[in-house]
Amino acid sequence: MTRASSALVPVLAFVGIVVSVMQTLLIPVLQDLPRLLGTGPDDATWVITSTLLAGAVATPIMGRLGDLHGKRRMLIVSLAAMVAGSLISALTSDLYVMIAGRTLQGVVMSAVPLALGLLRDLLPRERRDPAMALLSSSMGIGSSLALPAAALVAQVADWHVLFYGSAGPGALCIVLALLAIPESRVRAQGTFDVRGAVGLSAGLVLLLLPISKGRDWGWTSGVTLGLFAAAAAVLVLWAVMELRLPAPLVNLRTSARPAALFTNLASIMVGMAFLVVSLVLPQLLQLPASTGHGLGQSMVVTGLCMAPLGLAMMLTAPVYARLSRTPKTALILGMLIIASGYVVGLGLMSAAWQSLVVTAILGVGTGLAYSSLPALIASATPATETGAANALNTLMRMIGSSIGSAVIGTVLAGSAYQLGGVTVSSLAGFRASFLIAAGAMAIGVLTALFLPRPRLRRPP
Repeated sequence: MTRASSALVPVLAFVGIVVSVMQTLLIPVLQDLPRLLGTGPDDATWVITSTLLAGAVATPIMGRLGDLHGKRRMLIVSLAAMVAGSLISALTSDLYVMIAGRTLQGVVMSAVPLALGLLRDLLPRERRDPAMALLSSSMGIGSSLALPAAALVAQVADWHVLFYGSAGPGALCIVLALLAIPESRVRAQGTFDVRGAVGLSAGLVLLLLPISKGRDWGWTSGVTLGLFAAAAAVLVLWAVMELRLPAPLVNLRTSARPAALFTNLASIMVGMAFLVVSLVLPQLLQLPASTGHGLGQSMVVTGLCMAPLGLAMMLTAPVYARLSRTPKTALILGMLIIASGYVVGLGLMSAAWQSLVVTAILGVGTGLAYSSLPALIASATPATETGAANALNTLMRMIGSSIGSAVIGTVLAGSAYQLGGVTVSSLAGFRASFLIAAGAMAIGVLTALFLPRPRLRRPP
């Protein structure tokens, strides 16, 4: 095994920050995208949907390629795709070219599971779990810094500048990876499963497309129901094919073991709950005070009110280091804290400062939950499958976030009302969203209770 350089952990943590910055770039201009791109609201949503689909497809594929051909190599490829996509997006206002650029940007979602795999391969056990926790939490600091910064840029400069904010740091990550990250010598045996990659990609697109667009198309429309049915059929056929292969894209037998299965199921709930606060609080903060419940804050102030979410995630890494030998306990504790944050938040929606309290509580819980997931996956999978296993776990969180976005979007739309000819989200809808998130965490805790305690060897 290659001895990791001292710069390995900070460089990979920086990669996590850059990936999270890319994810939050367009939040301040979401409502203005139709005007900025000269298109309708339905078409403008493809700028977001394309990134989600690309990330979902690329994550398991790049994870498996990393296991076969080198995680560092695939990490650099994913970062290069993000840089290329950012530059394409920065230089255009054409909808279709923008979608192409955003699709390339989505490939970088595979960088974090690849980075987690490198940490497992290159670090001794006593340093591995705390380093994985730091990497998982680093995504929080990225989002907490990016949201107010992106809001400020959107207010004072051309919105295309936002894309240079991901291209520049992405290029720096590539240079740092080449200079400071050694390649892992751990390799999986076999060849790349092309048919499995095509089948999983088709199934994920068929599943995530109606989840993302179902509210616009209608949840009971023929297109939505047809795509869900097609997704089920394709994914079942894909699973049957994967089980027959000696070197599948995803080892479903390993994934079906209780340690991996219940970790991934809990990850869906964590991903769902994490997104809710990002959908609800910015709306509440920016709604005009004339609505009776809006807090009338600017985009920049809204971003600052959301900052404790990421900062608290980052600060929980040292706490998790003390719990690193009991990741199941850390996961359950984190989900209980998240649930309590949403319950407390039901009564803290009347002043901007209250958002700081809610996001801080949620950040602590999310930091603990996210930090525990890589250790649970590492204990459940062979070293040669780390990239694919972490990629599958990341994919589960993405699916959870997609489901959460669809459910909360439907709830808010269903409870909205007209005020002065404008559709306004109601306070009842915001509170219902928080209750749904708390319920998701209750399901997550029940799921995590079935996790076997990982058998961790004592460090030499």
